[in-house]
Parts: sequence; structure tokens; C-alpha cells
Amino acid sequence: MKITEDMKVCEILDLDDRLEVLFENHGLPCSGCPGAVQETLREAADGHDIDITALLEDLNKEA
Repeated sequence: MKITEDMKVCEILDLDDRLEVLFENHGLPCSGCPGAVQETLREAADGHDIDITALLEDLNKEA
């Protein structure tokens, strides 16, 4: 499954436990964050000044 910026963070984290580390490596400690249920990947990245392109590349390599 390809990960896209419009997916909810919680949906992405549910795909594979290893993805949590990638989020953390990019400065997004999403596990346990209430925003992970509501926010899309784009919203989370924008809110934390994260490069969405690099994050998506890494997530899709691992997923």
C-alpha cells in the first residue's frame, strides 16, 4: 500500500510498527499523540515544519 499525505497518521502507524521510528527520526513523536487520530500526514508535517517529501519517501521505502 502506498502511503500518501492525505492519510491519517494513525492509519499509517497501524500499517507497520517499524514506521513509528521513522516518524520519530523526522521529528514527529506521533505515537500516543491525540492528534494522530485526527491529523493527516500533511497536517502533522506542516504543524511541525517537517519536509513532507522526505518523510513520504522514507515511509514508502519502509512500508
